[in-house]
Amino acid sequence: MAHNLHSSLKCELKIIKAKNLEFVPTGNLFVRYYLVDGKGSRIKLNTREVASTCDPLWNEHICLECQGATDTVGGLGDQRVVFELRWRSSAPVIGRIVRSKLLGRAEMAWKDVLESMDLSIEKWVTLDIGHGAVVGLKPPALRLGMKVGIVEEKGRVVGSSRWKECSCRHCAYGRDEEIFAIAAALTVI
Repeated sequence: MAHNLHSSLKCELKIIKAKNLEFVPTGNLFVRYYLVDGKGSRIKLNTREVASTCDPLWNEHICLECQGATDTVGGLGDQRVVFELRWRSSAPVIGRIVRSKLLGRAEMAWKDVLESMDLSIEKWVTLDIGHGAVVGLKPPALRLGMKVGIVEEKGRVVGSSRWKECSCRHCAYGRDEEIFAIAAALTVI
């Protein structure tokens, strides 16, 4: 009979900044991103809104802890995080919810993080803007970071030396079927 070993991972995600947004009108920008939980459900999270500029800055960080069976934790390598850069008018509209507009989309795979030397990636990701490309302008990009650490019994995170341990103190703790339980809160670092 095979034993189902338990392990614990700490997954961190950073939405840092964007660039090449000269074509964006005055308003607010935010990043919407989607995580997949252990049951295959998509969970949608948004960064805070910032004023639209050519190079907006978020520096937002989310920290999630996954405690579960080895095979469930191993499934992290098959998952991707989808990022959408979105714009919303800052003009107030009384009695109506102002919908956001998709400016571009990108994906990053947890597999890339798991295969990196220090279980950590921070890079610029070019956004796919579909048919909305403006001739002569560089495509918009997001600076993103992802990290995975193995949590030892005493709570110490091992596996990456590039980022310091998560200090958000809002990490979500889930069972194996809740790999990305969203009791986590976004915090500005």
